[in-house]
Amino acid sequence: MKWFFSEKHRLHDADREVWAGVPNSSTEVASRADSIAALLRSDPVFVEALPTDHGLRPITKLHDPEMVSWLETAWAQTRPFTETREIIPDSIRHAGVVEGLDLQPESMQSPLGRLGYWCFDTMTPIVEGTYEAARAAVDVALSAMDETLATNSTTYALCRPPGHHAGRSMIGGFCFFNNAAIVANALLENGADRVGVLDVDFHHGNGTQQLFYDRSDVVYASLHGDPDRSFPYFTGRVTEHGIGNGAGFNRNFVLEPNCSDEAFLAYLDQAILFLTSTGIDALVVSLGVDTYALDPLSDLGLTRKVFHAMGSQIGEIEIPTIVVQEGGYDQEDLAYNVQSFLRGIVNQERMPEPEERDPSQVNKQHL
Repeated sequence: MKWFFSEKHRLHDADREVWAGVPNSSTEVASRADSIAALLRSDPVFVEALPTDHGLRPITKLHDPEMVSWLETAWAQTRPFTETREIIPDSIRHAGVVEGLDLQPESMQSPLGRLGYWCFDTMTPIVEGTYEAARAAVDVALSAMDETLATNSTTYALCRPPGHHAGRSMIGGFCFFNNAAIVANALLENGADRVGVLDVDFHHGNGTQQLFYDRSDVVYASLHGDPDRSFPYFTGRVTEHGIGNGAGFNRNFVLEPNCSDEAFLAYLDQAILFLTSTGIDALVVSLGVDTYALDPLSDLGLTRKVFHAMGSQIGEIEIPTIVVQEGGYDQEDLAYNVQSFLRGIVNQERMPEPEERDPSQVNKQHL
């Protein structure tokens, strides 16, 4: 299985973020991607490849060009207002603030205003290298797509930063450009008639849903924690089915607390049946392994063995597939869970892994 990776991900190296008003050490850190890369390099099933530059066009086909342009210079513009390495919004453009007013152009905002204009949370810090790292992540995803189209094989894009919370005109949830959505859109431009996006991250991919909510050529299915208790809170309910041309082409499967391996796989089977029933001819998987019971951002009960079964279930679809990395924050087992999923999707046996740890020892401070 060919996989793609860029060392440029380390340019996004924030030290802190803010959760519930409290500064904390960063959750989405470079060691996440580095640990996955190191394990895949030791496994002969996987062959590493370098990404190629795909330019801005695939990004601006989905994301607001003004937002893309802003992100490129956001850190430099905001430096006069802060002495920290990271820039984080202090005021966010809540819908209620501008309700009933004329549209306020982004260009009229101060640098701090622009930060809150585009970013919807305080957990997505921007540093000097963020834009370049985010651009590289898109190239990683599109390069994996190129390989899949050329060889009709399943490929893996080790993207960092992740992407599925980024929408047309917003960043947030550790995400800047929506890598999986950009690939789905590019697959259509390369001849696919209808593309499925299967999101198995613990958090609802609000950005991906938003980007395709009124479209029928990209079908979205997400398995995630209940928005009544889980970030991003305001999207991901089972009543959200799409609008206009997209009506009926969006499905959300909400997972109960302590969801078991068996229950998750049953939901996954329903999601796969939904996607395949729409006639998709290509698949993008938003792979988050933060569904793991020991992940600090999860309240599910999934064990390590489920990731191989999950991959095997998805692999049975047998259509061109690109797996794009999203979340996963348990540093000890993250790489094993990704490796296990990928081995499952290409019908390889699960590798021996260290003994599983006690979930009660994990700090769940962000739940």
